[in-house]
Amino acid sequence: MLSPISWKENTVRILRQTKLPDQEIWVDIESIEQLAEAIRILDVRGAPAIGVAAAFGIAMVAHKHATSDKQELITIAEQASKLLASTRPTAVNLFWALDRMEKKLNEVRDQDASMIRSALLKEAQAIQEQDIQACLDIGKYGAELLPEAGNVLTHCNAGALATGGYGTALGVIRSAIEQGKDIRVLANETRPLLQGARLTTWELQKDDIPVTLVCDNASGALMRQGKIQACVVGADRIAANGDVVNKIGTYTVAVCARRHGIPFYVAAPTSTIDISLSSGEEIPIEQRAGAEITHPRGVCIAPDGTQTINQAFDLTPATLISAIVTERGVAKHPDMPNQLLEFCRIET
Repeated sequence: MLSPISWKENTVRILRQTKLPDQEIWVDIESIEQLAEAIRILDVRGAPAIGVAAAFGIAMVAHKHATSDKQELITIAEQASKLLASTRPTAVNLFWALDRMEKKLNEVRDQDASMIRSALLKEAQAIQEQDIQACLDIGKYGAELLPEAGNVLTHCNAGALATGGYGTALGVIRSAIEQGKDIRVLANETRPLLQGARLTTWELQKDDIPVTLVCDNASGALMRQGKIQACVVGADRIAANGDVVNKIGTYTVAVCARRHGIPFYVAAPTSTIDISLSSGEEIPIEQRAGAEITHPRGVCIAPDGTQTINQAFDLTPATLISAIVTERGVAKHPDMPNQLLEFCRIET
């Protein structure tokens, strides 16, 4: 099973996703500053994967500092957590994972430095293992929603590359195919950073899953032509009412799907649900550099000085979502908010 993040001899090994599909480059992260930069520039991306990487980052910084002074070690870990928390504002899994690491740190803060290091690493490993299992469970629940045969549209990359392994939206598709369903994937290119073109197609081709790349602005036309039977996407944050924030362009897909009577599913672990927010309007939307639009992969495609709006995510209201698939069940209307709340209350 492909996993973009692993622990290796007190370092965090990552697959540099900005280099795909041209080059498959694995890098050993040696410092918390290096990891923070990798998250900022999207070498590590996808809400669950960011959370896993952050957890390993806290473990790494503890192991890299040889001090036997436990208070010094705690301070170093806390400073690392603050740095990682500043990298990306939208994906709540980042803050969820850092909160888990902080709780573990508080549980063991009276133990010696060696025990603290060991406890932090075990917690980070548990976060990754639980994320992979959550994806497997999401896949099983979500596969039941997909047709026996047909084309399924996905937007951005919510596969193994975006998680601890297996994937959320792509996990649903993988599971459906494993069950014998004749599913073919249509992958939106996902401008401006082309995660669908660069990552989803690469990942699915490695698994011999049929995938066809389409322009973002072709989705509506393909739906009208009857060439899409379902849509499934991931999420970066889900509000208590079921509103979903995901990669920019998701809202457009959801609107078109509703217009054409096509089910629109969201697949995400409960760590992506932020029950502290009553609606998606409260979710911060990351604004990124305009050069990502005017100079994709370093190639100039717009005149110098062109003004841009480059918000990385958009809000899809719960009313446009057919179901939200989690590792603890499927939330549907009209009781979606209560179901999401119940899923979050279930003890892991």
